[in-house]
Amino acid sequence: MKNKMKKVLSLLAAASILTLSLAACGGDSTETPAPEGEETASISGTVSTNGSTSMEKVVGVLSEQFMLDNTGVTVTYDPTGSGTGIEAVSNGSCDIGLSSRDLKEEEAANGLTATVVALDGIAVIVNEACPVEDLALADIAAIFTGEVTDWSELGGQAGAIACIGRESGSGTRDGFESITETEDLCVLSQELTSTGAVIEAVKNNPNAIGYASLSSAENQEGIKLVTVGGVACSEATVLDGSYAIQRPFVMVTKTGGELSEAAQAFFDFATSAAANDLIRAAGAVPVA
Repeated sequence: MKNKMKKVLSLLAAASILTLSLAACGGDSTETPAPEGEETASISGTVSTNGSTSMEKVVGVLSEQFMLDNTGVTVTYDPTGSGTGIEAVSNGSCDIGLSSRDLKEEEAANGLTATVVALDGIAVIVNEACPVEDLALADIAAIFTGEVTDWSELGGQAGAIACIGRESGSGTRDGFESITETEDLCVLSQELTSTGAVIEAVKNNPNAIGYASLSSAENQEGIKLVTVGGVACSEATVLDGSYAIQRPFVMVTKTGGELSEAAQAFFDFATSAAANDLIRAAGAVPVA
């Protein structure tokens, strides 16, 4: 009887030890669930951008991908021109301004910061029927200031040159004129308010010459891009700096200002290496 009791007690002790061991092991592998309400919330809200018409393709692809990745966010784009976009972020009517030129000293001094998203070549475009293939930077300046007025002076067929340009305040115009040193000197046959309108005008006039963003002008029917000083306008020549007429695409924000969570997330994405392929697909040159 005593032996039987000892056996029972031994079995009970062993069972107890086994239970404690299993409980200890279970405690090591069980994660404490996060308190309700502490899970990471998805981003939501609206991000408003305003500015450069030349940045339409770049902003379009970046916005589309960002909204696919963050379904609670809507990114809006108002193509008003660089000057207006800079003013809009300055007065708080948009989250992020878009400019296809560097900030002027007075704009930066007014509490604004420019962050380069990409580089863009400003292509010099002529009608596809124009026989001229290459122009020196000095030739381009002479054409747009009215010093040279006929294509025959540049090896083309006789015909009065029609200069097509952008409106005052356009980043493309500012970039073109600053690089060709023709600020406030251009004599234009037409002054248009969008890159697309310039391309269309050149396409419809065999004697026309204009300028447009590389991302907008390349592969367009009815026009051709002339080389500048023997250098073609391309991603490679813009990135290595050999193409003379180029400018930055920038996002403008208030210096020291705090963006909303959605706007900051979009800004971070657009300026990261993750956006490089999208920027390249839009015809611009990524810099991240």
